[in-house]
Amino acid sequence: MPRDERERLIPTGTCWCGCGREIGLGKFFASGHDKTAEAAYMAVHYEGSVARLLADTGFGPGGRETIQEAALDRGGWDLCPRGCGYAGAPNSVTSHVRKYHQKEH
Repeated sequence: MPRDERERLIPTGTCWCGCGREIGLGKFFASGHDKTAEAAYMAVHYEGSVARLLADTGFGPGGRETIQEAALDRGGWDLCPRGCGYAGAPNSVTSHVRKYHQKEH
C-alpha cells in the first residue's frame, strides 16, 4: 500500500513500547523506548537479527533488490550529490556532505 494511503497514526498519550508509561502530547514513545519496541519486534519476528529480517523480506543476497535500492526508490532516501555513493535520509546526506565534502567546490 502506498505510504500516503496508509492509516494516519495518532499518539495515544501512552508509550507504544508496551511499558504503560504516560507520555507527552504528540509522542508515541517515552525517551529511548522506540528502540526498545524495535528490538522487541525484531526478537519476535526475526530472531533479533537484521540479516534474518533482510533475508526473510527479500532484501538479502540474491533478492529482488537491496534494501538501499528500496530506500532510495520508495523510502525517501537520497544519494550524496557529490557522487561518492553515500545514501541516507535527506538530513543524513546533508550532514555527510558537510562532514566529508566541505572542502570540495
